[in-house]
Amino acid sequence: MNNFFIILLHTYMSKLKTKSFLVTTILTVAIMLALTNMTNIIDFFNKGGGADKIAVIDGTGKLYEPLKEQIKIINKELILEKYDGNEAAARKDVAEGKYKGLLELKWNGDNLPAASYKAMSIADSAVPADLQAALQQMKTAMASTQINIAPEQLEKLYAPVEFEKSALEKDAKTEEELNQARGLVYVLLFIIYFAVIMYANMIAMEVATEKSSRVMEIMISSVSPIKQMFAKILGIGLLSLTQLAALLLVGYFSIKQNLETMQGGFFEFFGFGNIAGSTIAYAVIFFLLGYFLYATMAAFLGSLVSRIEDVQQMITPMTLLVVAGFMMAMFGLNQPEAPFVKYTSFIPFFSPMLMFLRVGMLNIPFWEVALSIGILVATIAFLAVFGARVYRGGVLMYGKSNSFKDIKKALQLSKKG
Repeated sequence: MNNFFIILLHTYMSKLKTKSFLVTTILTVAIMLALTNMTNIIDFFNKGGGADKIAVIDGTGKLYEPLKEQIKIINKELILEKYDGNEAAARKDVAEGKYKGLLELKWNGDNLPAASYKAMSIADSAVPADLQAALQQMKTAMASTQINIAPEQLEKLYAPVEFEKSALEKDAKTEEELNQARGLVYVLLFIIYFAVIMYANMIAMEVATEKSSRVMEIMISSVSPIKQMFAKILGIGLLSLTQLAALLLVGYFSIKQNLETMQGGFFEFFGFGNIAGSTIAYAVIFFLLGYFLYATMAAFLGSLVSRIEDVQQMITPMTLLVVAGFMMAMFGLNQPEAPFVKYTSFIPFFSPMLMFLRVGMLNIPFWEVALSIGILVATIAFLAVFGARVYRGGVLMYGKSNSFKDIKKALQLSKKG
């Protein structure tokens, strides 16, 4: 047991001190701070920029004033300024930066508003979209007057249809709860997906690196392969928890600091305003089980290669399993009750994401969750025993070994050892 902790601490500390880990952590923390302070960052850059000014040439003499009032409702930051000169002069002023763009108003063949918008670049679609929306409102009102539709009748015509949705199942989530759960599950699925891929890859690289240095030949004689393999898995696991803890702490305090500016919108959509404790608990459980499942696979697959360059080729099928699970989970976000999602949530390679998706969005029987967790634990145990045998023989294999056919060879070497 003493050797187990020596390998565990060595794996943890050696990776913790690497430049790649420190740089990755710092960059991720910086991205986290940028995302949680996005409103303040946007306000900072917009502070000195001033509002966008649009020069308006009103060829009708009647549309400028009502358009100016209408645009105040749609975008208060957009300023319309009546231009008294001709089009050539206005274009020159736009080119010199005095105006964001030029809007020319006219009547169409039906005596209704029409316009043309000119700017140095039309890559920014927000301003012309707001102008078009304002003109559309004016056109609708004028067209209704021409065909003698009263404002009250027009309001009824465009009023959205009343459509209520309610669940008959007892304790079923409301639409608001489902929207919050969907956003939260979406974020946590990304965390599970990237963490499993990144840290499982790190384990395979760690095993391959030590094997290429021939350290394995000494270690395998003094420490049992299952202890050695799980010492590395737990060492990298502690490293991942260290990094995630740093990110979560920074994210928590940053969100708490900016709570007032983050109310509604993105913050509310992703469900962080009302996180259920059970959802967080299941996220942790399925994250850990998913990590151990793929980490165990990565460890014995990494032991089959003799060169670090071959690691990616060997673990590609495992990575594709993670990607497949993630893509199915993305599909399941809108159809969590689909039979396809239900049945695949019991397949251990997909259940860390799919069963978590169902738990987060549906009220499913506890036995389904327990069965999924049981299958996952049993699969991890099987892979641990099988993987340890492959690991024991694999670390003694050198030369060109980057094929799954080498698993049989590794098992034979394990029996001889």
